[in-house]
Amino acid sequence: MNSILLIVAGLVLFLYALNTLSQGLKDLAGDKLKRFLDKFTNNLLKGILSGIIVTVLLDSSSVVIIMTIALVNSKAMTFRQAMGVVMGANIGTTFSSQIFALNVGEYAAIPILGGFILMFFFKKSFYTNLGKVVFSFGLIFFGLFTMEEAVDPLKQSDYFISWLHSLENTWKGLFTGALVTVVVQSSSATVGMVIGLASENMITITAGIAVMLGAELGTCADTLIASIGRTKAAIKTGLFHLLFNVTTILVGMILLPFFTELVLFISKHSSTQQTIANAHMLFNGLGVAIMLPFVGLYESALDAVVGDRKRNEESFRKA
Repeated sequence: MNSILLIVAGLVLFLYALNTLSQGLKDLAGDKLKRFLDKFTNNLLKGILSGIIVTVLLDSSSVVIIMTIALVNSKAMTFRQAMGVVMGANIGTTFSSQIFALNVGEYAAIPILGGFILMFFFKKSFYTNLGKVVFSFGLIFFGLFTMEEAVDPLKQSDYFISWLHSLENTWKGLFTGALVTVVVQSSSATVGMVIGLASENMITITAGIAVMLGAELGTCADTLIASIGRTKAAIKTGLFHLLFNVTTILVGMILLPFFTELVLFISKHSSTQQTIANAHMLFNGLGVAIMLPFVGLYESALDAVVGDRKRNEESFRKA
């Protein structure tokens, strides 16, 4: 029971820190990031690069895609521009998993202390917001560390170990990852928990990859909700995120044995948690590269189903 309570406490800290981090970064540079997205998305490749950069800065693909939906809804960005940003956000979110795999939780006190000093001993809003960002990073690491420490006693639980082994059924792992992500409202939290389990050698690479793919599906819930009641162009943006992720996930599940072998080859002698983080980055990167030539088909299909394509919409150079 104590382990479960510690896991919940670590998860709450992690989610709180993610929300605080995103808010702090938006307070620091939110308007600048919006202008950046509006200015540097005039073709598909620039949109992808912009999506990567802003997602790395905000540490949340959901926040970036929801921001993009809002920009499309206000006609500050077209659907074509938004498609590139959505794909870039999928790649950008994988950088956090690389950080999680570094096992930096034991050093969490350093950014927590640094952020605390900036927030409480400096009066200017810039330093206060910067302190919030640094403090939030520390809390993220501490939340992950708490969850990692909490699952260690569960190694003695036959039921828990049996359940983790059942995730070797990749479809069960996929739907578990999707469900957990919908519940906690964060794919980063789901991937972070998987990496935490991997660091304790409690989950295999195959099961970890399956749950990670499920997290990619579950993260679509937020963006679909954000598009409800918006313009048709904004709705198409939310639907594109869903269709893009579903397509790449299905391809990934079909080719999972080959993909796993590729990840193992690239990762070589890396730890299990690092291998899963590498799988996250490789999957999303390959997904964008493979699906890039078919973006026009997605655009035409969604225009046909949802409609509302502007006749005078600006023409974009095909990537």
